[in-house]
Amino acid sequence: MRHRRAGRKFGRAPKHQRALLRSLASALFLTERDAEFDPNPPKVKGRIITTVPKAKEVRPLVEKCITIAKKSLAAEEAAREHGTNAERNTEQWKAWRQSDRWTKWNAAIAPAVAGRRRCVQLLGDKAAVRALFDEVADRFADRPGGYTRIVRLPKPRLGDAGEQAILEFVGVRDRVIQRSQKPAFEDSKPEPVGAGA
Repeated sequence: MRHRRAGRKFGRAPKHQRALLRSLASALFLTERDAEFDPNPPKVKGRIITTVPKAKEVRPLVEKCITIAKKSLAAEEAAREHGTNAERNTEQWKAWRQSDRWTKWNAAIAPAVAGRRRCVQLLGDKAAVRALFDEVADRFADRPGGYTRIVRLPKPRLGDAGEQAILEFVGVRDRVIQRSQKPAFEDSKPEPVGAGA
């Protein structure tokens, strides 16, 4: 019995359930990266096709990761003013490491590093976390939530007739509502019926 136990089982063991959700979330973030030389590039950026229950179950994980990435953007901005552009292990870089600016940079960048580590823990894929922080987080910086949408597909999956859905990021392919134009009528009065004969 599932007394107050939330979540779908998908006929899998708990570790298999977590692995499924991680791979779906990682696949969604990996569609956003630059896949020019990838042997299997995504057909559409920011979109995956899966079943409706899987899409509903992975959506909170995706939104949680985006929220963590958004919060770390402020820490990265604060750390930029204390950072340096010097090459690593040069004299200028070593002087920066000995200065007070390095301590301030280290304190400012710590939340961003913690956010990246948390997302790696949740997703289990460093490339997906890199795509999340570099591509996706900036896009939703001023959005308070609701970063994804689920669109049901009318055609069932071949083989088992599973109900399919698209899980995609909002803001890219949003519908634009166009109001129909009010018809313009002429100013002249219509002729009465039966008047012309």
